[in-house]
Amino acid sequence: TQIITGIVLAMHYVAHADLAFASVEHIMRDVNYGWLIRYIHSNGASMFFLAVYIHIFRSLFYGSYKSPREVIWIIGLMIYLLMMAAAFMGYVLPWGQMSFWAATVITNLVSAIPWIGEVLVTWLWGGFSVDNPTLNRFFSLHYLLPFLLCGVVFLHLWALHHRKSNNPLGIDIKSAKDTITFSPYYTIKDMVGLGVMLFVLAIFVFYLPNYLGESINYIKADPLVTPPHIVPEWYFLPYYAILRAVPDKLGGVIAMVASIAILFVLPWLDTSKVRSARFRPLYKQFFWIFLADCLVLGWVGANPPEGDFIWIGQICSIYYFAHFLIILPLLGKFERTKPLPESIHQAVLAKSNKDNQSGAPPDPTSSESPTIQKAGKS
Repeated sequence: TQIITGIVLAMHYVAHADLAFASVEHIMRDVNYGWLIRYIHSNGASMFFLAVYIHIFRSLFYGSYKSPREVIWIIGLMIYLLMMAAAFMGYVLPWGQMSFWAATVITNLVSAIPWIGEVLVTWLWGGFSVDNPTLNRFFSLHYLLPFLLCGVVFLHLWALHHRKSNNPLGIDIKSAKDTITFSPYYTIKDMVGLGVMLFVLAIFVFYLPNYLGESINYIKADPLVTPPHIVPEWYFLPYYAILRAVPDKLGGVIAMVASIAILFVLPWLDTSKVRSARFRPLYKQFFWIFLADCLVLGWVGANPPEGDFIWIGQICSIYYFAHFLIILPLLGKFERTKPLPESIHQAVLAKSNKDNQSGAPPDPTSSESPTIQKAGKS
């Protein structure tokens, strides 16, 4: 969806500092269904990030990043980084006030790198400020990265098929009884999930198209007027809060980069032999605390860095790193986990029998079902 709508938008977009803003308004007002294509594209990016964030936190809960699936996890994070790069460069293209100043602030962070920072920023801008060369570069890369992203997705799928997928129990497949066919079970499940996501996307496209954006971005970029509060898109807000939590510019950049880099070494920071949080009572509690911490960081990042937001952001940033560097390694050594089931099918049958004893209707496909037993006797 993102690639198709992006190609159509590129047919009408003009990557020039004097014409970009007007070309976007032309798409919205004059191109047939241009408003629909643009709203699907912009809100589709948010849905893409929402799906990926759900996927990441689900992997954290079920321990899908652990051995032998470290390569799957790392390739997935590469997809995440490419998404972030493509989204940031796409956010600059409308050339509104927030687009221009977000590009100015974020690209200026590169100047914090000792010795070569200023040179890198000049090379990135294509000049001495964010201007037409910057817009051309960002448009070119924004068009290229999604196709590169598709290639990495295939690598992700290859690694998944090579090492096999994880399961909510977090235990290895031991026999054919532990598996079910992809169709109809997962095809139906995926269609339901797709329907829910498209329903949510349709609500935003037709009823709340600008809810996740900034109204100031409908003002043409003006290098002489700085907005009172510069914020990125919602999916970058937790990292933006971590960046602002450190008073020093270089320290903030290091903290923000480290908050993403630490995810790459997560498989080795978590020392527990048990994967799924279902059998790790303490980890399950810390997981929900960590999720709440990320949500609070996003809320802090959406607000100006003043008053109570400063110390709240600093505390949440400290806990973010403590979760990976202190809590996870210690839990692996001291946590008392629940006993793991011997196999997936035994755990499923045991749960089915328990449900039957509690009054739930018996599963007609189970070997423990009275219908199956009667048929076997006859």
